[in-house]
Amino acid sequence: MIRLQKHLADCGVASRRRAEEYITSGRVTVNGERVTELGVKIDPAADAVMFDGKPVTHEKKVYVMLHKPEGYVTTADDEHGRQTAIDLIRDIPERLDPVGRLDYSTSGLLLLTNDGELLYRLTHPKHEIPKTYIVRVAGVPTAESLRRLREGVTVDGRKTAPAKAAHIKDDGTNASLRITIHEGRNRQVRKMCAAVGHDVLYLKRVATGKLTLGDLPKGKWRYLTEDEVKYLKGFA
Repeated sequence: MIRLQKHLADCGVASRRRAEEYITSGRVTVNGERVTELGVKIDPAADAVMFDGKPVTHEKKVYVMLHKPEGYVTTADDEHGRQTAIDLIRDIPERLDPVGRLDYSTSGLLLLTNDGELLYRLTHPKHEIPKTYIVRVAGVPTAESLRRLREGVTVDGRKTAPAKAAHIKDDGTNASLRITIHEGRNRQVRKMCAAVGHDVLYLKRVATGKLTLGDLPKGKWRYLTEDEVKYLKGFA
């Protein structure tokens, strides 16, 4: 017997957190009866589970790396009608969810999967996987500014966790930095740079843990290798 939300995640319906929302909103039935409370356990081999009137069955697990361009949101649907990252992988039949987020103006590496358990673990604060960005900022940060980024700055009333921050190059007017964070707070890198007096001109995620974007063209995707999937599962 397993919890209903875990079964939904295992079957690729959504992450465990999103599955809980689906249950409480009344979109899931078990043996014909609507379930709206969390904590219900089911037997996957014996119980008939349906989501939005469709049977829930185990799907092939799919793991994808996308080079998200600027101008795309990472939600499945956008109330403003903007293009979504999902639009770029429409030729994959499985329903995939992004692992974390990249904001509308940020490009770079975005992982997507229908493995709800892995998605849950990779986005849980306890297992937050490091993410590395190339950042172009207005002005040239001082050594003191870089030290503050490494030790943590106050963003939205809370201090950020220690990060890695290194100067790559500058032209005397603007500078390029490499920043690695372990948290997943909203627009965190942009807000961190603003906190030390430098607006972000360009932001690109180039790595998630040991997985790197490499030469994957912008707007294109590829399946993760077996070793990459094993790495992510081992990390989580």
